[in-house]
Amino acid sequence: MENEKIKDMSCDIETGVCEVKQPAEALKNEGQQKPIKLLYFTDPICSSCWGIDPQLRKLKQEYGHYFDIEYRMGGLLKSWDEYGGSDVSGPESVAKHWEEASAYYQMPIDGNVWNDDPLHSSYPPGIGFKAAQLQSPEKAEKFLRRIKEMVFLERTNIAREEVLARAAKEVGLDQERFIEDFKNNATPLFEEDLAMARAWGVRGFPTIFFIDDEDNRLKVYGSKPYQVYEQTLIKLLTGTVQKTEAKSYDVVFNQYNTVTLKEFAVFYDLELGEAENALVSLQEQGKVERVVTSAGAIWKIK
Repeated sequence: MENEKIKDMSCDIETGVCEVKQPAEALKNEGQQKPIKLLYFTDPICSSCWGIDPQLRKLKQEYGHYFDIEYRMGGLLKSWDEYGGSDVSGPESVAKHWEEASAYYQMPIDGNVWNDDPLHSSYPPGIGFKAAQLQSPEKAEKFLRRIKEMVFLERTNIAREEVLARAAKEVGLDQERFIEDFKNNATPLFEEDLAMARAWGVRGFPTIFFIDDEDNRLKVYGSKPYQVYEQTLIKLLTGTVQKTEAKSYDVVFNQYNTVTLKEFAVFYDLELGEAENALVSLQEQGKVERVVTSAGAIWKIK
């Protein structure tokens, strides 16, 4: 078997995949409570994963009563010393790629973090996520969202321990316990995720396995339109499938503290111009505020 060393990392806008070349093994599926589990292999610095946040938020709104998401870290970038990719040749080239990804996915991304304070690895934020999970799966999901906002919108190096600790505190985690778990308890869990990714044959991100209670599996690889995720889920459901659509523009903000323009547009099936008009209306009503970052605007609940 090949050793664990990462030999390639590339993010292709056209395919919607951030890829790592790895060997594959076999691993059994774990149980789940709802009829369907989404086994989601991702990475905090995966631009394509940031690009599908709108689709996943809409899927949870309309069909969240049918599935849970199990997040697994994939380890997109172990270190630049072990990196030998072709599409991305170093931190400076990631900056350019991220600018292109921002335009393609219509999600705010500022690639200048790779020029100003480049990350040496995506392993620390991945380990940070596992530390957050030890306290609360729900807050860990918020933590993952927060560190993605930090790196994509705020040009912040999320490989730094102090940055991860700050994010933990911001989402309501016990900061001291987070630091303790980050240093001592989370790394083995992170390594288990990497082993699981190899066992499931995962080579790029996002990769999502849709799994029912009979272990039937369907895979969606890379960034895809919303309808692909919707139809993949429906294929595994039996009986009459009920869809819960958002009835008002407040719904998304009742679930999420921050929303990008693209997320709002996908959530409500709007064109970007229509979505912006709706958000401005909510702002005028004093319900939300528009926060401008170097990557673009993001909307926050007041």
